[in-house]
Amino acid sequence: MQIQVNSKHTNGSVRQQEWVSATLQGELKRFDEFLTRVEVHLSDENAHKSGADDKRCQIELRPKGHQALSVTHKASSLEQAVNGAAEKAYNALEHLMGKLNSKHNGVSSNQNEVASAERDALLQEEFLDKQTELDHS
Repeated sequence: MQIQVNSKHTNGSVRQQEWVSATLQGELKRFDEFLTRVEVHLSDENAHKSGADDKRCQIELRPKGHQALSVTHKASSLEQAVNGAAEKAYNALEHLMGKLNSKHNGVSSNQNEVASAERDALLQEEFLDKQTELDHS
């Protein structure tokens, strides 16, 4: 999984980028093979002024073969914003995987129901044939 970190009105140092990448690698490692790229956008919405929840982290997730997902978290510190957005990203991917698994299981479940119905029909036909033989004997 490739992680790209973009900063606007924040420090944007190499150390910060490495920390953000490591945080996301740890949080999203379960989906490593499923994701092609993760883009992180860090910003300080009030620039050099302080304020409540003015640090923003937006994460764009690019799953293989699916549309991009985007999550955002605002907090009073960049660390809280990144951790909150990482948690939301994990939950969004869990939700997507759950939907994909449910669709996959739904198809096989329907196939099992058809096979079971066919088996029941054959057994019923066999039963009726035997009943007819007994009635004629």
